[in-house]
Amino acid sequence: MGKADFLTPKAISNRIKAKGLQKLRWYCQMCQKQCRDENGFKCHCMSESHQRQLLLASENPTKFMDYFSDEFKSDFLELLRRRFGTKRVHNNIVYNEYISHREHVHMNSTQWETLTDFTKWLGREGLCKVDETPKGWYVQYVDRDPETIRRQEEQAKKKKQELDDEERAAKFIEEQVRRGRDGKESELDSPVFTELRREEHEDKVAFNLGASSSCSSSSSSSKSSSVFAANALRGAAASAASAASATTKRKDVSSNSDFRGEKKKKSALEQIIEMEQQQRADHWLQPNIVVKVVTRRLGDKYHKKKAVVLEVQGKYAAVVKMIDSGDKLKLDQNHLETVIPAPGKKVLILNGPYRDTQALLEGISEKDFSATLMLESGPQRGRKVGVAYEDFSKLA
Repeated sequence: MGKADFLTPKAISNRIKAKGLQKLRWYCQMCQKQCRDENGFKCHCMSESHQRQLLLASENPTKFMDYFSDEFKSDFLELLRRRFGTKRVHNNIVYNEYISHREHVHMNSTQWETLTDFTKWLGREGLCKVDETPKGWYVQYVDRDPETIRRQEEQAKKKKQELDDEERAAKFIEEQVRRGRDGKESELDSPVFTELRREEHEDKVAFNLGASSSCSSSSSSSKSSSVFAANALRGAAASAASAASATTKRKDVSSNSDFRGEKKKKSALEQIIEMEQQQRADHWLQPNIVVKVVTRRLGDKYHKKKAVVLEVQGKYAAVVKMIDSGDKLKLDQNHLETVIPAPGKKVLILNGPYRDTQALLEGISEKDFSATLMLESGPQRGRKVGVAYEDFSKLA
């Protein structure tokens, strides 16, 4: 009987059967051939090609088993990584999806007899995290790709740096609040005493005793006021000489007391702070320093990334070049912050009495939010000074 035509029901049935999965017991792994029924599998086992494959396998059976085991393991892990990632999933779900592929490597040709044995082996080798539950075994892929590990380390480092910056800012704010509270308490606890002094010594004393009197007693009040005024004039004439001699002494004492009062009002610490505030400026950008972008308006591509200041425009704006990508941006100084290098690196002081002075970073005091710098230029070269974090930055 000849072969069935292409559009006959038998030919269509054969093609449908050939597409789907067949029974595992009728599959030959050595020849990678799937038979549709028991008779076809029997004929295949009696064929010459199958006998040759058996002879090859009998010479070195371990080699073929290791090959199939390695193929099964790599395909299974690749499906687990690509399909489920690092999620925890039931091993039977992954296996059913794996065997849905027609050309897969069958487990009966590997070194593992059951799926449970294969799952336990993955856990012992550290390729997956496995755990047994009443519903069965669950697997979780462990991604050991060097690129993935490097990316995770960078993310962890970035997160740690952001936390350090936030903690540093919080500590700085807390320290400033504490200092302000202590200063207010000290001002309340220790009042400033000054000398009593008369501002103008030549003013005349005038009495108006008749302003509050009524119209009915005007005559009596006028008499009493005239008598009191006469007595006051006599006393003033008697003490005129002594008052004139003491006038110069009073002026000298008043001037000295004014000077001492002003000194007592301002302590030495307040005077130092006032001097430093006069020497500070509201702009700190300088060329050839390393800064960090702190604004989120430009996206995560530039947030918390370092750059080098190429040019300062108008004191408050700068053209910077990103260190990682090489992009050039124009940013305001409010969108940037200084960078603190490791001890032993060179920095530039950006504000305060030592502005525009190069220095060497010797130590960092996290408690005071400041650093110890050794000046390397200027008239005070070789001197060690303490500078706040925001007043210096790393040199490019």
